[in-house]
Amino acid sequence: MSKPFKLPSELPLEEYPPPSAFIEEAVNCVKEAEKEGIVLRIMGGLAIYLHSQEYKGLWEKLGRLGERVFTDIDFVSHSKFRRNILGFFEKRGYNMDKRLLVHYGAGRLIYFGGPCPMVEVFLDKLEMNHIVDFHGRLEADNPTIPLAELLLEKLQIVHINEKDIKDSIVLLRAHEIGLEDKETINLKALNRAGLTSDWGFWYTFTTNLQKIRDSLNNYAVLTEKDKKIIGERITKIVEYLDNQPKSMSWKIRAKIGPKKKWYNEVEADDWGHLTS
Repeated sequence: MSKPFKLPSELPLEEYPPPSAFIEEAVNCVKEAEKEGIVLRIMGGLAIYLHSQEYKGLWEKLGRLGERVFTDIDFVSHSKFRRNILGFFEKRGYNMDKRLLVHYGAGRLIYFGGPCPMVEVFLDKLEMNHIVDFHGRLEADNPTIPLAELLLEKLQIVHINEKDIKDSIVLLRAHEIGLEDKETINLKALNRAGLTSDWGFWYTFTTNLQKIRDSLNNYAVLTEKDKKIIGERITKIVEYLDNQPKSMSWKIRAKIGPKKKWYNEVEADDWGHLTS
């Protein structure tokens, strides 16, 4: 008999796994999936934490998620592995609520009741306020998605919250901006993601970069050096995007601006899962 579905927030703290359990489970899932020929990559705040270990002290000082720290593990894979993934997580002790499978369709799988309270697997793309397409990108890093996509994932959120701002601050502080993926936020990947062809995505992304810049003085844990480096990296990203040629559709949509809705609506419950 399967366990009843519970959101992570419904579990009492005394039963809640420590942060180390989420980290261990996420990394082990990637490794074990690889043995079965499945490409699985970690997303979200946990991925940023794993990819920014030299700045984990800053991440912790920012007090990003309080007592629970992580609420679930977010993964992404290719849709061709969907059938394999269904069995993979069941073997690891997770359950699936068939109602969620019907609700979210073929592109998103949600598991619960295993070593961690909840696991979500997105297939091929993250489809929220804007679409982050992972085709051809998952193999560029391991065990997480590439750094550029980690930034895109956070900054595609129209109503960005403080958790996502804090995650983005750590990501930008810990990594250089450049034209490759290795320990670098790849500017070419931002271009590929559609920021020079989709005005709405560009507008949300650059608006959120400005929100991060404006928020830096709100955090006493940031040194003047931290703020300077983060600010310079934001400027580098914005200048790169400004200097890239834009599509005709981008230019036409730019003339209308934000007076017409430029993003997809998302159910409120979705953000609680994704921003962990």
